[in-house]
Amino acid sequence: MSTTADPAPPQSDISVVTVNRRRLHPNAVTGIFVVLGVVSIWLQNVLVPFREPFWGLFDNQLDLEVYRAGARTVLDGHRLYEAKLLGVMDYTYAPISVVLFTPVALISFDMARIAWTVAVYVVLYAVIVMSFRALRRPITWRLRIIAVSLVAIAALAEPVRSTLWFGQVNIFPMAMILWDLLRPRDSRGQGFVAGLAAGIKLTPLIFVAHLLITGRRRAALTLLAGFASTIAVAAVAMPRDTWTYWSGTFLDSDRVGSPNVAGNQSLRGALANLLDSEQPPMAAWLALALPALALGLCAARLAHTRGHELLALTLIGMTACVVSPMTWGHHWVWFVPLGVIGVDQLLRTPVRGRTVVAGIAVGALLLVTFSWRTYIPGLMFYVEVPHLHAYYTGLFFKNGVAALRWFTVAPYSWVFLVTAVATVLVLRRTPAVTAGLASGPKG
Repeated sequence: MSTTADPAPPQSDISVVTVNRRRLHPNAVTGIFVVLGVVSIWLQNVLVPFREPFWGLFDNQLDLEVYRAGARTVLDGHRLYEAKLLGVMDYTYAPISVVLFTPVALISFDMARIAWTVAVYVVLYAVIVMSFRALRRPITWRLRIIAVSLVAIAALAEPVRSTLWFGQVNIFPMAMILWDLLRPRDSRGQGFVAGLAAGIKLTPLIFVAHLLITGRRRAALTLLAGFASTIAVAAVAMPRDTWTYWSGTFLDSDRVGSPNVAGNQSLRGALANLLDSEQPPMAAWLALALPALALGLCAARLAHTRGHELLALTLIGMTACVVSPMTWGHHWVWFVPLGVIGVDQLLRTPVRGRTVVAGIAVGALLLVTFSWRTYIPGLMFYVEVPHLHAYYTGLFFKNGVAALRWFTVAPYSWVFLVTAVATVLVLRRTPAVTAGLASGPKG
């Protein structure tokens, strides 16, 4: 899928960057990214020290423990969706996920979280490289170094940091979707792997709508087939729990959490927090969510027809986050390919004004999604475990300026809105690419 606004052939290496009409050597550009990556690691420790008990980046992985507890519940013959994991937690994923989580339930927690954390970093690197490839960049050794640096920089963003800190799964379904749907239109079985991702996290089903409105009916049907296969496998492996989940449990969004918690970065969460209500008006939510859904789908379709499939898929991923009833901050890992798109523009030979805009956009994205620390002294309980103090991260915990609460309560939804509107405004006057280009690059 051609995903760049420039129809020129792939470049031989990362583009030089022009400063005061002087071109920086590619090695200098690579060195700058290495420095930024090292600074990011240092800054991560400044935000919350790595060795801080529980709150350090590698000293929690609570959600990973829930995954393991869910798998052990099934292995022990108990009812998955009736159990209180770790004493208080409900299991919220589809039944097929237990099959996938069983291997980490069979090893110690320390081994599991080391393996899981390494896997998150590896897949994050793969997503970044995949995104650059989708933007028609040759994957040279310099670009691989830049990708490693971007892994460290991306970890400063709250969605990625929370993914690491909680031991969350969201980076994996996103990688599956990108790998599958960025392939050429005529790729064998396109959509099936995305369907498997939907079997784990239901929100990827929104990509069916994207495939249909962009004329890829076969891929849409294949995605649904992949999704159905996860139900079938789960039904064979654990029929009782599969029936419980699909007969109604999957509709109960409150099992994930109360809608008015600060971490709910969806439109429903914004309403619940602004109104200070556990049950925001359904009509008000739909009045926001339905136009957002239409905007996201339309912007993604426009990006697709203009040959920007990475942007199109990213918009759909963000749309799913914004319209979902419950969206934790770590669900917004779609900011990673969005950031790569911005960085790609910065690395290209500048066109007057475009580089400045790209730089502002990348900077704004990092500032809005940055893991801003909120330190709360005093005894507090986290999943019934006492802690002497708390380190929360994310702009949505910053409520000091009441006049900005309309923004800080749901900053990620505003990123979606700006991205979708900018896509429409910039691309609506550009010509559509041919069907061959719109379906993806060969090889």
